[in-house]
Amino acid sequence: MGYFLGEYDVAVIGAGHAGIEAAMAAARLGTKTILFTLSLDAIANLPCNPSIGGTAKGHLVREIDALGGVMGIAADHTFLQSRMLNRGKGPAVHSLRVQADRRKYHAYMKKLLESQENLDLKQAEVTKIKVQNGKITKVITRLGAEYTVKTCIIASGTYLNGVIHVGEVSYESGPDGIVPAIGLSKSLEENGITLRRFKTGTPPRVHRRSINFDALEKQSGDEKIIPFSFTTDEKLENKVDCYIAYTNEDTHQIIRDNLDRSPIYSGRIAAIGPRYCPSIEDKIVRFSDKPRHQLFVEPMGLDTEEMYLQGISSSLPEDVQMKFLRSIKGFENLQVMRNAYAIEYDCCNPLDLKPTLEFKAIKGLFGAGQFNGTSGYEEAAAQGLIAGINAARLVLGQAEVTLARSTSYIGTLIDDLVTKGCSDPYRMMTSRSEFRLLLRQDNADERLTPIGYNIGLIDEERYQQFMEKIEQIKKEKERVQKVNIAPSVPLNELLVSRGTAPMVTGTKLADLIRRPQLNYLDLAPFDENRPGLPDDVIEQVEIQIKYAGYIKKQLMEVEEIKRLEQKKLPEDLDYGQINGLRLEAREKLQRVQPRDIGQASRISGVNPADVSTLLIWLEQHGGK
Repeated sequence: MGYFLGEYDVAVIGAGHAGIEAAMAAARLGTKTILFTLSLDAIANLPCNPSIGGTAKGHLVREIDALGGVMGIAADHTFLQSRMLNRGKGPAVHSLRVQADRRKYHAYMKKLLESQENLDLKQAEVTKIKVQNGKITKVITRLGAEYTVKTCIIASGTYLNGVIHVGEVSYESGPDGIVPAIGLSKSLEENGITLRRFKTGTPPRVHRRSINFDALEKQSGDEKIIPFSFTTDEKLENKVDCYIAYTNEDTHQIIRDNLDRSPIYSGRIAAIGPRYCPSIEDKIVRFSDKPRHQLFVEPMGLDTEEMYLQGISSSLPEDVQMKFLRSIKGFENLQVMRNAYAIEYDCCNPLDLKPTLEFKAIKGLFGAGQFNGTSGYEEAAAQGLIAGINAARLVLGQAEVTLARSTSYIGTLIDDLVTKGCSDPYRMMTSRSEFRLLLRQDNADERLTPIGYNIGLIDEERYQQFMEKIEQIKKEKERVQKVNIAPSVPLNELLVSRGTAPMVTGTKLADLIRRPQLNYLDLAPFDENRPGLPDDVIEQVEIQIKYAGYIKKQLMEVEEIKRLEQKKLPEDLDYGQINGLRLEAREKLQRVQPRDIGQASRISGVNPADVSTLLIWLEQHGGK
């Protein structure tokens, strides 16, 4: 027999990276919120790797921060080493990545949640949801406690019906031995939600003293550290080094000899794994021509001797894991503290979600994170933030918030999920965005902080500081367009040394900055009236001048997309009644129910001829 324990505007199920952002956003926007977790000790756990950011993922973290989320702030407060990836390429693909202190990250986030007004934190397993008249009304725990809710966000991570696989052994579990969530899947299916089975892998954790670091390549952090959060102004310092090791032919042969003992290749795991983060046995099979594979040796924290081996996840038996690990140079005497494993879990089909991340069929029920079919902490946090914002705004009777692809990687991520779906765990990559030059991590605040301010997650003080930065960028761009630089011997020596033509007549400072061989600070000695400006302002001035032509071209493409997105399609339109659409297009359009022509054009299986048919249909019906 159940019993009543409370009434809330927003309930969040799961306190991983998606759940934290969802709960914090909903509570900060003024709605009474409760966050359920299977274990208070697993809040903000980093089970797959002790890092935040990475290629394209760093973009997501900065966008989360620009909107008013908390992941970037937590990463800055708990980082061990910081590196900017892809520095040898253009600014569009520069991506920040930090090693985080795993336990300190957990403690920081737990304290943040505990201190937040309007937010209650509860260790309990939600096993049922109640839906009446197509709307979420209650959540019920395993102990029988009932909570009346107006909205609910499922952010269950890999815990939903979680099963661990190591060789021939399988057992019910969440990551790192935490109990799985067993009952909720059945309740979701009873309420008409289709679930699928995905899997992911976790590499081994090993003892520091058992590693011969002299045989590994050292990987130090950046001298000049750029924080994740636009609000972080204290000096940050690296505390540790990381290392690189390599597999070899002996490693590969040991794995090949034991593939029959892998649950992936024996058929015991039927779930779909991540395409872009495969296990080491997958790598050996899929890339059989490669003589070696890289792996990274990264510390778990300052107060532990555990080291994490990134890039070598596996579900092979424990004895095989030990054998192939000790075949790697530097690991001859390796002591494994936690063996690698694969984990299967339930997740929804994101095609069942609106761009707000609310389920189409159940009002007030939202999904976020790995429950939506994604992979990665950063992808999860981004979705959690948007789900939390929209759940709160639904309760408050305010307009929904969605981000266009042209505004952000968050918008690209969610649009990909709800428009194209995913057949394996989705991972964000810079190549997924057609607007990479516009969506740089360095200008995330310019793109999204005004939105965060209008929503209510960016306070007045931070917004005024942001506006001051924007004004500084504007004034400096105007100034360098006007400043004339006269030719001189020292300047021409610099130009020649950088492989660019010397000057014979005076030229505008902006034209010199525009040369690919030069940058703003190179020219500082020849710019007598240069104002003292922060590094982030200088960076924006330089990028906007150097890439002005490309940026202008992408902005024109954005306007074309906006034109298509202004052509709205009716909800619940019967595409089977529109003559001229191909059968595949009808089926895909009926499944997705796109909101506008722009979204319709991005659906897999809808071609330009189908889009033209939709435009004609809209015109014939007066746009209605």
